[in-house]
Amino acid sequence: MSALLAVENLTIDFRVDERVVQAVKNISFEIAAGRTLALVGESGSGKSVTAASILRLLPASARISGRTLFKGTDLGAVSDRDLRSIRGKSISMVFQEPMSSLNPLHTIERQVSEALRIHMGLGKAAARRRTLDLLEEVGIADAASRLDAYPHQLSGGQRQRVMIAMALANEPELLIADEPTTALDVTVQAQILALLKSLQKKRGMAMLFITHDLGIVREMADEVCVMTAGEIVERGPTARIFADPQHPYTRHLLAAEPRGLPPAANASAPVVIEATDLRVWFPIKRGVLRRVVGHIKAVDDVSLVVRAGQTLGIVGESGSGKTTLGRALLRLVSSEGRIAFVSDDIQTRSWAQMRPLRKNLQIVFQDPFGSLSPRMPIGEIVAEGLGVHMPELSAGERQRRVEQVLTEVGLDPAIASRYPHEFSGGQRQRIAIARAMVLEPRLVVLDEPTSALDMSVQAQVVDLLRELQQRHGLTYLFISHDLRVVRALANDVLVMKDGKVVESGPAAQIFDAPRSPYTQALMAAALHSRATPPPPA
Repeated sequence: MSALLAVENLTIDFRVDERVVQAVKNISFEIAAGRTLALVGESGSGKSVTAASILRLLPASARISGRTLFKGTDLGAVSDRDLRSIRGKSISMVFQEPMSSLNPLHTIERQVSEALRIHMGLGKAAARRRTLDLLEEVGIADAASRLDAYPHQLSGGQRQRVMIAMALANEPELLIADEPTTALDVTVQAQILALLKSLQKKRGMAMLFITHDLGIVREMADEVCVMTAGEIVERGPTARIFADPQHPYTRHLLAAEPRGLPPAANASAPVVIEATDLRVWFPIKRGVLRRVVGHIKAVDDVSLVVRAGQTLGIVGESGSGKTTLGRALLRLVSSEGRIAFVSDDIQTRSWAQMRPLRKNLQIVFQDPFGSLSPRMPIGEIVAEGLGVHMPELSAGERQRRVEQVLTEVGLDPAIASRYPHEFSGGQRQRIAIARAMVLEPRLVVLDEPTSALDMSVQAQVVDLLRELQQRHGLTYLFISHDLRVVRALANDVLVMKDGKVVESGPAAQIFDAPRSPYTQALMAAALHSRATPPPPA
């Protein structure tokens, strides 16, 4: 079977602080039409760099050697003009971080239809119809009402589905999918994977699938290449890799999974955050006069209580209101209802009156790249909050705190002079966690903090969050679609659907004996997606 894509002896170097860092070391692989190859490995292993090099999307500081052949044409040797005709048409890519990949100033319709009008020459009306079909195909509910929406008005999972619709718009021969289901809950993840497989079969499309989720690899890939430190250490058919892994690193990946249980809850601990009948409704405006014709009820009459040192897990599908609830509790979006932080009603406080409380109310956002300033080095990003909330600290004390927290989250303090674009998605998420933890807050909202991390780093971060919680008495609101991570961290679980709470209670009860049919469906989908056999001893 001839290769649609062939990567031959690819080596990629970067110049960093007058040093040459080798990100990819002499790797080769092939993908035939209609087949799927998965690149798996931990953050920083070189997976995403390899994918970006195929379409020459790396920065000018990258030095690339070797060849990338698409249908026999060396993509490294073609002109920029010829490459533009290939990008988005013959080869499409779904990026890992949809918020930083989508233009915040353009509507969803404009961004999806742009590729249709450029590559297929469709008129405005035809492009709009095709855009609507694509959004419906990737599972966006009430797609017609989302055409005029902007990226910030969609949930993380909805934004990722828009990215997939854009990539599939021109029926590419090769789809490069860099963590395409990272932001998706388990039920929608299953729908998207089934959609990709269906489209692949229908169109004969090849896929290069980059993921840290081994359950997805087993579901999607025909062949697997395992990467670490820029090298491919094992390759072969998927069934063989899972049944009989040869390399120690492959066995390590298959064994990695968040484990353990959260610290025991103290029922008499003081209440840290409490909400009563909380509502966040977004108006729907239509017509020339932009009249309000209805509301999107993102959060609808939600009540909760979280005590000191405890973790409340908030789960539900994309668009269920999880993230909006977390932001409303921190007064980052307008809401109605009562919000009390340590018995203090903060709903009536002005923005200026909230500022002194911000030290104790921190959030780790879902998109680690979009939430980090590209113009600031890591040390300044982590230390910024110290300058605002602890101005009494000397420069030396701030530096020591930054070095300590970077070490706690598993990063070398020597990275403090580097910038966010120099790190993998998982490393950026750890930087975001460090920025929140450096202030030693009382309440931390963790919005999908492990979604961008590979399995072994997920386990490390779960252990880290538990350790920090016990050491500092932290209280967490943990928002996630990964139910394994929720079970390892949460004392109580709140299940949301369409802005409402459908079930809540102790984590053991929710996981072992869910009452709501919706919760039962979530648990069943999670169990299916993680159905990977244990590695041999």
